[in-house]
Amino acid sequence: MGTGTWSETQKPTIPGMYNRFMWAAENTLAQGTNGIVAMPVKADWGPVKEVVSVTTLTELKNKFGSNTDLTAYRLGRLALLGNPKELLLYRLADSNAKTASITLKDTTADTPVDVIELETIYPTTRDFNVSIKADIISETVTDITLYEGAEQLYVFKVSGTIDDIVNAINSNEENVWLKASKVADGTGLASIVNQPLTGGNNGTDSITNEEYMDAMSTFEGYKIDGFTLDGVSDAALQAAVQAWVDKNKTNGANILCFMGAAKDTDIDIVNTQSKAFNDEAITNIGVSGIYEGVEYSPAEVACYITGLAVGKGIKDSIVNQATIFEDVSPKLTRTQVETALAAGTLVLVNEQQSVIVVDDVNTLKKFADGQSEALGYIRAVKFLYTVDADTSAKRSDFIGQTNNDDIGQKVVISALKKYFETLQGAGVIKDDFTVEIDKELQANAKSDEFYWKWSATYVNVMKKIFGTGYVQ
Repeated sequence: MGTGTWSETQKPTIPGMYNRFMWAAENTLAQGTNGIVAMPVKADWGPVKEVVSVTTLTELKNKFGSNTDLTAYRLGRLALLGNPKELLLYRLADSNAKTASITLKDTTADTPVDVIELETIYPTTRDFNVSIKADIISETVTDITLYEGAEQLYVFKVSGTIDDIVNAINSNEENVWLKASKVADGTGLASIVNQPLTGGNNGTDSITNEEYMDAMSTFEGYKIDGFTLDGVSDAALQAAVQAWVDKNKTNGANILCFMGAAKDTDIDIVNTQSKAFNDEAITNIGVSGIYEGVEYSPAEVACYITGLAVGKGIKDSIVNQATIFEDVSPKLTRTQVETALAAGTLVLVNEQQSVIVVDDVNTLKKFADGQSEALGYIRAVKFLYTVDADTSAKRSDFIGQTNNDDIGQKVVISALKKYFETLQGAGVIKDDFTVEIDKELQANAKSDEFYWKWSATYVNVMKKIFGTGYVQ
């Protein structure tokens, strides 16, 4: 079923419900997005080139490891601290990615035979090692103990033939680390102490923009509200991301994208980048943030801001929002902050020991015909995207089910009015909204086409309070 945008010169041919939003004299606003963030990452654990959902830090650690030198945990954690509903991660890997393994020998004294190969489930360089010894309680049981470094992860208690041991390891529901395969028959397993699994490769040394583009293509199969790179500030990749976001918007998938510059990039250069984007869907972060004593570049801070922004509810804003950061770098002057906001650069400042988001600007600051200045702010764009998604979702109630006559059209309009009445009742829009048939376009519509339009007055959040004092 088709969704997306349309114009008089380019009408979709797939049956569906298509929205075109003509912004009225002032801003409009509505419900927030669902808060699903997508991010390609580098890791030393987890499925390669697959989308994996996490909602907690514990899930993140279990599914992708806790290596802070790689971006899955270090920046996935930042995104989760922004409190999105869900985080979708795609593990990037180059052609060198490889699992680690160890071959276990039997107990034959003269010429030990290789009998079992243990292999990590995922490509990795994690410091796994194995010890094998007889169980202290039962003489017929062998303990295969898996360690990461000096930390014991699990003890496999096995017995029987080589086939029995392999089956016991592979069928263990608690085993999330290893898979076993039989090499040859044997009489049992020889004892070893902390022997490492070797030959593994994370596949992170030669990742190119092509791998990122593959990740983005995969994300197209999922419902996502926000997208961010894992701290990458490469200009060519960011341009490709913008083109991808705009393509998805045309195809009916609205995505808010958050990016940023490299560490120590001059704010004037960041502002130039923001002006080059000039896109309602692109937010560009301009300063670094310090969290738990670690400085994160603007491109890394973007991961946190993504979770923070798309996770907000129907009437919430990130304007003046306190963040997790302890400090910022650089500390911008008032003039620099004003210049950044005018350029469409989102910045943080340290105000009375609390690091806050100054304003929820995106990079759209040069407005085309039919665009309101409201589109230059994240909260209003979320409204636009949400109305698009929510009203398009009603297509299942009408497409192919309702006659395209006077009665059927009134049924559709009535249902859509109920939606806007809900927003009005919540104080999101004023009560002067209109939802009606677009008579001008409907006059020349084909027999299976129906055109409608809406207009509403935006209820903004209070951003500036001006006081006047008189002393007698």
